[in-house]
This record gives sequence, C-alpha cells and structure tokens, in this order.
Amino acid sequence: MRAERHMGGHTRDGGTARVRRACVGVAAAALSAAVLAGCGGGPASDGEKPGSPTAGDHGVSPLRNPDGTHPGLAPVTSESDKAEARRLIEKVRTAGRGSKAGYARDKFGYAWMDTADGVPLARNRCDTRNDLLARDGRDVRYRSGSACVVESMTLADPYTGKTIKWRKQKAAAVQIDHVVPLSYGWQMGAARWQESKRKQIANDPLNLLPSDGPANASKGDAGPSSWLPPYERNRCAYSVRFAQVAVKYGLPVTAEDKRTMLEQCTR
Repeated sequence: MRAERHMGGHTRDGGTARVRRACVGVAAAALSAAVLAGCGGGPASDGEKPGSPTAGDHGVSPLRNPDGTHPGLAPVTSESDKAEARRLIEKVRTAGRGSKAGYARDKFGYAWMDTADGVPLARNRCDTRNDLLARDGRDVRYRSGSACVVESMTLADPYTGKTIKWRKQKAAAVQIDHVVPLSYGWQMGAARWQESKRKQIANDPLNLLPSDGPANASKGDAGPSSWLPPYERNRCAYSVRFAQVAVKYGLPVTAEDKRTMLEQCTR
C-alpha cells in the first residue's frame, strides 16, 4: 500500500524518510493490514461523519503499538484484548498523589525538543509536535520546501471521535496531549527524576496523542478517575496507553485511577 504526503503542492511517496520516521522500527513483513492502513495517510472518505466509528477509530490498538510509533488510538473491543489490557493495567503500582510544589513545564525541557535521547523519533531534525502531527495525520501537507513543518492535515480525533480538518492558521484546534500529564507525573514521582528522564517522558511518542484542542484543555492534569475521553469506544484504549506509559517509566497511579482504568476494560 502506498502512503502519500504532500510537500510544496507535490505528492511524495510514502517510502520517503518522512514517512519512515512515522513508522520507524517496523519490518514491512510484520505489518498487519490494520497497521498499513494506519501508516497510509490517505484522505478521509466522503462517508466519514464526525463521531462515526470510521472517524474516531482510525489508528492502531495500543496493545499492538508498544512504542507509540504507529498512528492514532484504535478501540480495544474483543474479550481477549480486554483481558490483555487488564493484565497490563494490573502491573501499574499505586500511590497517593504528591505535592505539585516546584512543578514547571521547563523542568521537562523546552516544549517539543528534538534532542530528548532515548525515545523514538528524536534527533531527526524535526520537532516533536510536527513529528506527531505527521504520525497521526492523513492527507498531510508540509510547508513549501520543508519535510517537517505540517501546514494542514486531517485528524481522526481519538478523544471525541470527530474528524478534524486542521490548518496551521488555527493551530490550537489540535493540541498534542501528554496522556500521562507532566504535572501528574511530577506529583507521582517525576520530581525526583533526573532531568534527562523527564525530557524523555515529555517527548516520547508513547505518551503523546494529537487530539481535539478543547477536549485536551478540559483534561488539564487529571488522571483517569477524573477525566476520560468523551468518545466512549476509546476509553479502554486510553487506559491501556496510560498504563503503558506508567509501566515504562515506573510511575505509580492513584488507587482511584487504577480502579477506573480496569473498569474501562471490563465493560
């Protein structure tokens, strides 16, 4: 399957280095049809309606995307996948939420740095925000002369189920969400980390999802017991992604958050 990206009004084939960054580390022979579709970047179909399954369900299941390099967040729906999800969530430790004292965004490095070593897509000469827009966007167009700066795209929003036609002129319509908010991480133990590890969690594609701006703003630094995606089909998938980040970085969650995460993958 060919993936198309546009640059300066011209179509570029999906075999370019730009798309390889979005699908880094995956052998072609191992790709399933769903993964290929997720990296395809084709335009939304005429039949796609905001809130429809085809809009919100674009992407790869988090259970099949352990490093976060594949696009989107597909629902976890089968009983076997939900059981796998619960086993993962059970691995997450619990602890009380600590103090926010001393927290500042710059304690995790400057926003969207390309130099956070130890995470996929780092040091590819493109900042984290544009990497994530290109990873999850379809019908992506770049600034003329650039293979990095995304000017427009279509996003199947994992949080609302809407299809968003995004342009850079209205940048805030799509925001990059930290699935485990940085302030939450600070309160759960990241305050004691070395700065290099904080830079990693802030720029790790596993912890980052382009999403509807207002929905992301409503989340703040809430854990799952206080905020879940309005799009109910993705609540188990969101809980899995939250757990994946927590396990990778050794972060606990509150007991209430863990209970909520398990509930989303039990229904």
